[in-house]
Amino acid sequence: MAAIDDQRIQHLVESAAYAFANGRAHDGDRLLRQAETEAPEHPLVLNEIARRRLLAGDAAGAREVLDQAVKADPANPALWLHLAAALRSLGSADEERTALDKVLEIEPNHVRGLLQAASLYEIQGDPRTAAATYRRALKLIPPGLDIPAEMRPVLEHATQAVEANNLALEAFLEKRLKKLRARYAGEPLGRFDRSLATLLQKRRVYRPQPTFMYVPQLPAIEFYEHGDFPWLESIEAATDDIRAELRGVLADGPAALDPYISVGQGTPDGGWRELNNSRRWGVFYLWREGVARPENIARCPRTVAALEAWPRCELPGCAPTAMFSILDAKTRIPAHTGVNNARLVVHLPLIVPPGCGFRVGAETREWRPGEAFVFDDTIEHEAWNDSDDARAVLIFDIWNPYLTLAERDMVCALTSGVGEFYGALPEYI
Repeated sequence: MAAIDDQRIQHLVESAAYAFANGRAHDGDRLLRQAETEAPEHPLVLNEIARRRLLAGDAAGAREVLDQAVKADPANPALWLHLAAALRSLGSADEERTALDKVLEIEPNHVRGLLQAASLYEIQGDPRTAAATYRRALKLIPPGLDIPAEMRPVLEHATQAVEANNLALEAFLEKRLKKLRARYAGEPLGRFDRSLATLLQKRRVYRPQPTFMYVPQLPAIEFYEHGDFPWLESIEAATDDIRAELRGVLADGPAALDPYISVGQGTPDGGWRELNNSRRWGVFYLWREGVARPENIARCPRTVAALEAWPRCELPGCAPTAMFSILDAKTRIPAHTGVNNARLVVHLPLIVPPGCGFRVGAETREWRPGEAFVFDDTIEHEAWNDSDDARAVLIFDIWNPYLTLAERDMVCALTSGVGEFYGALPEYI
């Protein structure tokens, strides 16, 4: 007997499936018959025959062929999945479960297998296990994937099942937590509430992703508590003076500002290209990456005086930085991450028209003039100004308070060493 050419059989079967999918049933039948003639017991041939029978509503005939196919190739999850589909149509739930178990034993992250398994849990009256299985399947689908039309209703149903389960779980948990919330009414529970929101899939988990240096085991805090930085109050108290000096700078027109993004042509990715070398996001530096701007400092004496309370971060080639940041009307800063989680960033809002916002990780805030906040810029963040006027913020950096003095010195030496090795620190946005 002549040896079967697996590659040829696969080509015939795939060509037949393509012809059927594109409305050329005659060509599909011809190609499938040719494959069946050459290899009547080949698992791929049997699978396509069974698939055609399923589409024609002949579940019993499909099962008969698939029983033969899984004996020939028991490690093929597609065969077991099609067998499970046939068994679903035949109402054989226990056998369907066995077939789906085989799919997931062979390939634990088989998305279609998980979706059908979740659906079977629903049919059998177990919505909680169904939701957990749907959630697992949905997490495996990459963002932005082009979903085939026939799968969209299935995924929409899966999403709805997960959301319904989350609502039921939330109601159940809040009933359980009611007495405890009353007992601890005066306690700060924000961290716990964020944990609960994450559990209920209302809040994504974001982690620091520095573009240059990562210090492990520092807390990943999006926005820090204002009270942890008592020196902020003296800077906030000078908001009117600082704003007045900023207005004096802005009176000189756009030429007084530097573009915040200014790198070689072709360097920025698509998200930054629009802002590269543009004063739509313009800055007026007092200190830039550890270097003072004496002429700018001289123009803003009251701002500099207010910053005497600033526990500045000293990092060769990186910090301190203090600047006025001006975001033009109808301008968005794309989501990005900062350089180094050994430092944090402070914003003191000065001019904030309606329609401006700022997101760090899963938390979004509005700027309020005179109310500073501290955040970890190595967690993904973005800003936008949807108004018709410019937005202005004083920005400066500080040491992460969780670093010890020894760690600060070591981070300084490390940063300086990298700059010395390369001749200059690499360019990071």
